[in-house]
Amino acid sequence: MDENTVYIASIVATYWFVSISMVYLNKVLMSNEGVSIDAPLFVTWYQCVITALICWCAGKCGERAQRLPSASYSAVSQNDAEGAGGPPARPSFFAQFPKAEYKMSVAKRIFPLSLVFVGMITFNNLCLKWVEVSFYNVARSLTIVFNVFFSRCLLGIPTSPKTLLCLALVVFGFLLGSHGELNFSLRGTIAGILSSLFVSLNSIYTKKVLPAVDDNHWRLTFYNNINAVLLFIPLVTYFEGAAVLAAVNGQLKSTTFWSAMTVAGFFGFAIGIVTVLQIKATSPLSHNISGTAKAAVQSMMAFYIWGNEATLFGVLGIFTVLGGSLLYTFVKMNENKQFVPSTRPSPAPSVDETEKNTEMTSSKV
Repeated sequence: MDENTVYIASIVATYWFVSISMVYLNKVLMSNEGVSIDAPLFVTWYQCVITALICWCAGKCGERAQRLPSASYSAVSQNDAEGAGGPPARPSFFAQFPKAEYKMSVAKRIFPLSLVFVGMITFNNLCLKWVEVSFYNVARSLTIVFNVFFSRCLLGIPTSPKTLLCLALVVFGFLLGSHGELNFSLRGTIAGILSSLFVSLNSIYTKKVLPAVDDNHWRLTFYNNINAVLLFIPLVTYFEGAAVLAAVNGQLKSTTFWSAMTVAGFFGFAIGIVTVLQIKATSPLSHNISGTAKAAVQSMMAFYIWGNEATLFGVLGIFTVLGGSLLYTFVKMNENKQFVPSTRPSPAPSVDETEKNTEMTSSKV
């Protein structure tokens, strides 16, 4: 194998490892009483603290790296063509991180997005807490449905029959998987639907506020997590204050607990990095395909690791949802190609066109 092939394979393998490990570790932190505490908001708050601290440290390293002549930050490619950017560029790693500084004027502009961000990661972790890991991807599978809905209602972008067919397949898979889930949790499924809703809203607001941070996703990540840390404090105090205080002489003294919490926070930041690397090394389309395959492997592994009992409808639901999502990716790619010629006017950016950028700033999902 040539050097580029080895590089791409290593990036994809790292993306799979970090993403699957993050989901599994968060499941332990959300539901294992022997390791964690019954305070999902507190756990999420701490992960935001870790992410903000890593952004600050990376920014300090970035200041030094950017003094080098070859250092430069390049945005994530918006071109779905495979290999559109040529061989994967490998600039100084820390050069991509800007100086982490918190300005109130900028923070206020980011604040609406931060409200959505808090709702997104809160319902995501509640979904993970209440549903089986094997059902997790199905419970959160309606994001593309909300994407198309908001693109139609808010941006006026028409929906093609092929797109509607893909959405119908995803919804059918969602219903099929829900029917086949033996340990079905209504509140967990509702949390998954709300998480999907907030993921879609997060895409919209990310597009709106990116100019406030000079279109830099790492700067947005820093502001978003600082705002989230502040927003979570009253929520944790009101809803989980008693649970946290009760654990002062228990789990809060456990090095295992804090180690797991810190590693989960690191994975939450790392998934943003490997997402950028995978998109730049391949293409947005290949990234979506890789993510779909990863989700299938993650669900199948969960049946063995977590002892979830598999059913025919449950497994069919998983692959129907993932198949519909993958088909939707190809449909959107072909539809976007129709607007490539410069003689035709560019359409308004749809919600899902910003989602590959959103994933970097919503890394805990």
